[in-house]
Amino acid sequence: MAQAQQRAAIVTGASRGIGATIAERLARDGLAVVVNYSGDAKSAEALVKRIGAAGGKARPFKGSVADPAAVKAMFDEAQRAFGGVDVLVNNAGVMELAPLAETDDEMFDRTVAVNLKGVFNGLREAGRRLRDGGRVINLSTSVVGTYFPTYGAYAASKAGVEALTRVFSKELGARGVTVNAVAPGPVETQLFMTGKTEAQLEAARQRSPLGRLGQPEDIASVVSFLVGPDGGWINGQVIRANGGAI
Repeated sequence: MAQAQQRAAIVTGASRGIGATIAERLARDGLAVVVNYSGDAKSAEALVKRIGAAGGKARPFKGSVADPAAVKAMFDEAQRAFGGVDVLVNNAGVMELAPLAETDDEMFDRTVAVNLKGVFNGLREAGRRLRDGGRVINLSTSVVGTYFPTYGAYAASKAGVEALTRVFSKELGARGVTVNAVAPGPVETQLFMTGKTEAQLEAARQRSPLGRLGQPEDIASVVSFLVGPDGGWINGQVIRANGGAI
């Protein structure tokens, strides 16, 4: 009997934080993984080595998701390395905070280019090249629900991601492809912790009934479920993984 083909995933922004944890979890689940990064080559290479040492398959790929040509090349690399793509996790993102009146054009354009256009670029390529029965997971945020001050550009970009998720789920359903979003609350990563005081972090902990910040593993577990066989009937949904904060 012919051996089943190994499923392959692309995880964007996967050199560290939530993306790296998702990549490691999917590798443990048996998927080959393309580890996308835009700048931190050292962390990406270390992640690929960890996955390999644990018996998994991984390949690094440098490229900005804001560049359509780089996204196409990333899918090309997955095709060469693993024979195709079954799972796309759009995780890459930036978070810069300022009141709307103090948000300059460069900050707004950068946020939209990575967080929204980057997801669009990935979805467009996935729509053309993802294998039937595949899975797409977009990372949103629970701030689309709390609407905290200073998060205007960030929340707007992620609200757009949620809209793309719902539309795309209807466009690819006939091929057996599910499309969902995971919207974390505060997660203990460098992206979230940088620039915050201990008082701000404690306030974030107390917003959750569980009294703690999320961990990258909490988010990776949700992604693993949606990507796996038990998540096949969930489609076009936004899962707010935030410990009950909202």
